This record gives sequence, C-alpha cells and structure tokens, in this order.
Amino acid sequence: MEKFNRLKLSKKKIAIILPNYNSSKFINNTIRSIINQTYKHWELIIVDDASDKKTKKVLKNFEKKKKIKIFYLKKNKGAAYCRNLGVRKSKSDYLAFIDSDDYWKKNKLKSQLFFMIKNKLKFSYTNYYVFYEKNKKMKKIYCPNKFSYNEFIKNTSIGTSTVMVERNLVKNFKFSNTKICEDYHYKCLILKKIVNGFCLKNFLTVYRVHNDSLQNSNVRNIFWMWKINRDYNKLSFFENFISLLFISINSLKKYGGKNILS
Repeated sequence: MEKFNRLKLSKKKIAIILPNYNSSKFINNTIRSIINQTYKHWELIIVDDASDKKTKKVLKNFEKKKKIKIFYLKKNKGAAYCRNLGVRKSKSDYLAFIDSDDYWKKNKLKSQLFFMIKNKLKFSYTNYYVFYEKNKKMKKIYCPNKFSYNEFIKNTSIGTSTVMVERNLVKNFKFSNTKICEDYHYKCLILKKIVNGFCLKNFLTVYRVHNDSLQNSNVRNIFWMWKINRDYNKLSFFENFISLLFISINSLKKYGGKNILS
C-alpha cells in the first residue's frame, strides 16, 4: 500500500503561491527553501506587489529558473489580489502557500503530500516554528489534530505557510479583498466545505515574526477579522465577540501576544 501511495505521490504536481512585497531581507531564503525541497514535482508562482528595487534585484536571480514564474505588478494591490492571481496562473493537482518571510524544511512538500494521499485528505496543515527576529528565539506551535470551521473561528492557529489543499476543492474560492487577514477567510471557506482539516504533526515550516511583518499589529488584525466575520462569515454580534475573545486568549497562550493570526 505504501509503495502504491508513493507511486501516486510522484505523479502529483504542487503549485506554490508566494505573494511578495518589499521582502528583500528574507525572500532569497524563502525561495531557496522551496528549490531545496526533496519533492521536485512543483511550480512556484511569485506575484510581486510593486516592490522596491532592492527586492526586485533579488527576484531577478530566479527569473530564468524553469519551475519559477514571476509576475510583477505595476501598482500595489495587496496580498489577496496576489494570491488570487497566483492561483489563476498555476496548473497543479494541489496548492500550497508560503509568505515571503517564511521558509520550509526540505521535506515539507513530500511529507505533507504523502500524508494527504495516504489518508485521502483534501486539506491539511502542519505544526510549525515561530522565529522571533528580535531575540532570535524559536518556539514550537502545536496545532490541533483536526479542525472544524466552528473550532477554527475560535483558534486560528493554522499557519498559512503550512497549508496544502487539493485544487479541485477550492477551484471556485477566492481570497477576500481585505488589506490583511484574507487568508483567515480563505481557510474559513475551506473548513465550511469539508468536515475537518487534519494536521501532520511534523514541524515543517518556520514562521518569522519581525518588525515589518503584516501580522505585527494585534489591533489591526482584530479590526479586519471582525469585518470578515461580520461580512463574509455572517456571524452575529455576539458570535463575533465570542470568536475574537477566544482567538485573543489562544494567541496570548501561544505567542505571548506577539501576533493574532498565523
């Protein structure tokens, strides 16, 4: 059975969607972590959101790589637009997402794809590390073994850079057109459609927290999550309040209040 699953795995293509904006400090490390994956049947779609010259100079080093496609936007349009464009430009059996300041362990794609095929899953995520740039400390984040939609809106610990999803499941989905937290809504859409998402317990992603991170403002995150819960998830005022209360409590437990969303 395992041999059969590995044969199926070898034929599956993964599209990796990477939105990028002014990430000259980290983007090289992010892309290298993808190139160094032990699983080689992938394509990388980078959508640059009108970055500065310094960042574009780093990206130029990868323009001639066969499996990497880079799209440069003339005007800044936000992460949601970049992710949606990346998905449209990709061709694959599965989608994976990574932010421009995060990076993967070299067996991330292979381990996660095998986990999904073996267990016949459409959506999965993994445990991950949080790396704090300021003090250079690393912390392990343990995710629940499985997540339903109702559980997720009270505990958003699914890191976007850990996610892998079957393409057919999300073919009609789009990231919401919000300034931030668009990935929160996307994961809500997925979990509404399936019964549960499941966790691969390996620590395969390193998520950076730094001064330039979009996720650094707790107040801003709460504001946009409130809007998404109200406008997209259609939660009542009371349901919204309970959702964000639990998210805040869980964030304090896991991250010490450093950030609300993964």
